[in-house]
Amino acid sequence: MANYVLAYTGGGMPETEEEQAAVMAAWGAWYADLGAAVVDAGNPFGPSASIARDGSVAGRGASGLTGYSILAADSLDAAVAMAKGCPMLDGGGSVEVYETFDAM
Repeated sequence: MANYVLAYTGGGMPETEEEQAAVMAAWGAWYADLGAAVVDAGNPFGPSASIARDGSVAGRGASGLTGYSILAADSLDAAVAMAKGCPMLDGGGSVEVYETFDAM
């Protein structure tokens, strides 16, 4: 079994408390359905900066990535199948799935 990072882009912020409650309930239900496959529920991203090899810093602001989660799955196909239920998709965002590898 490997870990997979789900990288989120796009999506929108709920405008009302009712919308926020509905979005949070959808995420909670998705995580509950995934159960033990959820390694790290993740977080949204704020502003970012890019650091070049020479130490210069650029791109202070939004990178386009809006958050992440980490799931355990038997294969990339299994992780993709789990990601298809992600509430980010209902909010107009997209999900990229990356397999991670142990360095050792």
